[in-house]
Amino acid sequence: MRIALAQINPTVGDLDHNAALIEQNIDRARSRHAHLVVFPELAISGYPPKDLLLEEGFVARCAEIARRIGEGATSGLTAVFGAPLPIDSGGIANALVVYRDNAFVDYYDKRLLPTYDVFDEDRYFTPGSRAVVVEVGPDRTRVGLAICEDLWRGEDAGFAARYRNDPDPVAELAARGIDLLVSPSASPFVLGKGRRHREILIEHARSNSFAVASLNTLGGNDELIFDGHSTVHGPDGSLLAAAPGFEEHLLVCELDAGGDAPAVDPRIGAPGEELTFKALRLGVRDYLRKTGFSSAIIGLSGGVDSAVTAAIAAAAIGPTNILGVAMPGPFSSGHSVEDARELADRLGISRATLPISEATGALRQAIDPPLAKLGQRGLGTDLPDVADENLQARIRGGALMTLSNRTGAIVLTTGNKSELAVGYCTLYGDMNGGLAVLADVTKQQVYGLARWMNEHHEACGFATPPIPQRTIDKPPSAELAPDQLDQDTLPPYDILDEIIRRRVELRQSPATIANETGFERETIDRVAGMIRNNEYKRRQMTTGLKITSVAFGFGRRMPIAHRWCGD
Repeated sequence: MRIALAQINPTVGDLDHNAALIEQNIDRARSRHAHLVVFPELAISGYPPKDLLLEEGFVARCAEIARRIGEGATSGLTAVFGAPLPIDSGGIANALVVYRDNAFVDYYDKRLLPTYDVFDEDRYFTPGSRAVVVEVGPDRTRVGLAICEDLWRGEDAGFAARYRNDPDPVAELAARGIDLLVSPSASPFVLGKGRRHREILIEHARSNSFAVASLNTLGGNDELIFDGHSTVHGPDGSLLAAAPGFEEHLLVCELDAGGDAPAVDPRIGAPGEELTFKALRLGVRDYLRKTGFSSAIIGLSGGVDSAVTAAIAAAAIGPTNILGVAMPGPFSSGHSVEDARELADRLGISRATLPISEATGALRQAIDPPLAKLGQRGLGTDLPDVADENLQARIRGGALMTLSNRTGAIVLTTGNKSELAVGYCTLYGDMNGGLAVLADVTKQQVYGLARWMNEHHEACGFATPPIPQRTIDKPPSAELAPDQLDQDTLPPYDILDEIIRRRVELRQSPATIANETGFERETIDRVAGMIRNNEYKRRQMTTGLKITSVAFGFGRRMPIAHRWCGD
């Protein structure tokens, strides 16, 4: 039997567009003589549809479109595609529908509903209760249907205990004697998760002696990035075919003969920096495209964060659609403007210089009288304090937003996960913008990404290395005070980033971090307190692209007013 996996990029809520994608790929699969074509989980609605599912008429319209596609576009093959469907009890199912030769064959309702991290399927869906097997092709191949979590059972994300007492959908299909397990999914990209996914697929195939086709959706939807990387594994676990990641693709595989199997699995053979670059590039491109933006503005400080953000944006939407703005202030070094100019020249983006010293002085004079009435010293009377430093950042943020208002371009913020974790960022200042590109990338990862892009500039689409070497080599600084360095306020980034990883992503206590790393407990406690105290800032930050198991987004739900820092 010949199977086609349609790795498409739906847009949440754009039902007609998604339907057109499905119909186009049914035609392509038919032209390649596929007996079965499969589309991602909730392909008609896009994933995750969230509270659109509660909007009057939304689910009914999805069902109507599913019927239209099935009854009008499936001549000559069998098609399986995902849609939210109403059920008799009044609930909603996360369903697959099966049509063949323009006639309805069967449906399958997802049985295991993830409700952790960014998933909230218990809020919307009613779980299914039956195993579904359909016969396809000239040899009547027995195909079992599963959806995403039915296959992973939380094993890929550390939540296996959630399903300890639930029936195993895959085991029930195996008991029915299937030849092929097909699992459409919408599994967000997370660094390191790909290898675990492959292990689970291979284990299912080997232990049950059936082939496994795992289809993942593609595209950026708000903070989530879906990477594709669909595969077909044989009954012995061998890789029969694999789709490329981060791009649309129709993967066709002859189950007996194999298909487009690469020499190296593209999901687990690529370095983390490559996967990160491709994920962020796709996330930026789709966020702008799906929200209606075609151009972007970025504040260029001469530092590595703004440089990497600008490079990713240039790769995502093209350099001619980007304006880089250098905003030297009272304490900016001479090389910061030079490095910003060199970056813009290397990338081929437009650039402008907007000095803020005069505006800073004027605002200081305006604010000093009410400060005096409150018995406070004036701004800038001594070395700058936090209030004065934040004033500079807010002038820059306000200037960028004014440019955005006038031009219609989106402002991309440049802060990284390390800064957001400990509050080394200014609310209504450098946090201003419409998308936080590096919000889930630590400072050390930013440097690694900069070096990797320079070393692989042609693969990234750049004629020359995009990041100036001095930007990579110089010590990081916010340049809001004389001779200021990040390390004056923060622990060294190798220590800081490891504490953040363990505290945020692994949720370890300070005691465990100290025991396992040997770091000073005082440093760990200070960082843990900074993470806790700055939740209010993160609650007000713009959407940030997610690439790790725990990002500062809707998957991490911490209270703002609390006193817990761990033991």
